Amino acid sequence: MLQISRKTMLAIEAVVDVALHAQPDPVQSKEITRRQGVPQRYLEQVMQQLVHSGILRGVRGPKGGYILARERRRITVGEIVRIVDTMDTKDENQASKSQLNQQLIEPMWGGIESGFLAELDTITIEKLWQDARANDLHENPTVSRDFII
Repeated sequence: MLQISRKTMLAIEAVVDVALHAQPDPVQSKEITRRQGVPQRYLEQVMQQLVHSGILRGVRGPKGGYILARERRRITVGEIVRIVDTMDTKDENQASKSQLNQQLIEPMWGGIESGFLAELDTITIEKLWQDARANDLHENPTVSRDFII
């Protein structure tokens, strides 16, 4: 069901934070937790799923951390929302099994959810990166590279 959880918002924030700050060195999770005000242990779960899903890439070592795995313009908010949604286990037993729910309410809600995700698929990390820079929401304004190979 359509629900924007704190974990989803955190994942989007974390990816944008990495896009803003991962130059020239990777972004460490402790830096993200300092900037976003979330517990590091909570953030690490989200970051690992984003790495596993190909949004971020983990860099090992003393100056390790996270970088984008793809170009900003190739990562959408909808993709991040779907990744976090798969992390959250949903209790399907809570849904009503009535005919009214199954034939009317669930299809209606599914259509709304599909439209919402389709809209989020039009928003890229590049767009959020540009908006963040325009609003001076970054710590290193001189670096503008997009991606590390």
